[in-house]
This record gives sequence, C-alpha cells and structure tokens, in this order.
Amino acid sequence: MSTVWPAGRRDLHWHILPTYAESSALVAPYAGFPRPGLPGVPVEGMHCTLLHAVALARTGVNLEGLLKDVGAFARTVEPFILTFDRPAIGNVAVELSGWPQDPFASIADFLTGAMTRAGGVFKAAPSRYPHMSVAYTSNGAELLETTGLKAELAAIDGPLSGTVFADRLHLVEQWHDGRHITWEPVAVVPLGGH
Repeated sequence: MSTVWPAGRRDLHWHILPTYAESSALVAPYAGFPRPGLPGVPVEGMHCTLLHAVALARTGVNLEGLLKDVGAFARTVEPFILTFDRPAIGNVAVELSGWPQDPFASIADFLTGAMTRAGGVFKAAPSRYPHMSVAYTSNGAELLETTGLKAELAAIDGPLSGTVFADRLHLVEQWHDGRHITWEPVAVVPLGGH
C-alpha cells in the first residue's frame, strides 16, 4: 500500500455524510483492525466522496455561482439510501463498497461539471463510485502486508452491511495531515428541496 495525498494540500470535496449512528454501525466491526501505517477513520470522520477535486482549493472557484448551480440541480434529485458492504483493501485505504451506482454517479457527474463551470481547474480523483473508507494509509504504509490484511478482513464473521440516508450534499475543503483526513465545512445543499 502507499500514500498519495501530499500533506498540507487543501482540496475541495463533495461528500455525503452519514449520521453519527450510521457511522458508528459501519465502523463497529473494524474497531480493532487499524495498525501503524493504517490508522482508522474516526466515527465523526466517515464520509462518502462524490467528487474529490484534486489540487482545487476553495479560492479557486466562484463559490456563489457553484452553489446556485448545484442547488438548482439538487432540488431535482430525491433523497436515496446507499448500502455499504464488507470492506476491501484498496491502493490507499480499506474501503466499504456501496450501491446503488445511480443516482450517485449522476450526482458526481453533475458536480464535476458544476465545478468546471464555476471556474475550477482540477483533476477529478478516480474514486467516483460509492464507497466509504474505514482506514487510510499513512506513514509506514509501505511496510503493510496486504495478503495478511485481506485474510483478517475475511475472518470477520457475520453479515457486514449498513445504510446511509443521503438527503444532502456537503461541500468541504479537505486535507491530510499524514495520519488523518480532516475537513472544514463550506456549504450544505439539500436534495429534493428538503
């Protein structure tokens, strides 16, 4: 495994944020899983990324125009439920896969266009599918042995799935301090006019 996010860089993200109860239920089976090089995501840090605008900070977009554009679109999208299942070892995280792909993908596509229309110059991170991470790589990740990690995840018994009710979109400015991901809220846009 490796780390890829330069410490200190602040990027805009659009997230679906679970409630504290939803996050707690999702991370409970993995409470003892993190280790050096793979710290766990705290309950209050759980998030489902719709768009990671790589290398685009808040000052790089017309925020007023962006929120007007996204707000008009969001009123046409009804709230929906995402279901998340057993995690897998990814390149930079231990991820819970989610479904359904739509309307998630349609929202992510719209947000990408809206950010561009608002003047943003960025590269969209490739992780444009429903997922939530329970642990991220950090310093020391290169020493992790992924086959053993996969076996430990497979040994967790029981059905492992949980749901998140998506009724709003969260725009945040996010950064990685070398150990944890942190963000500062920028705006919240409700779905379906709620």
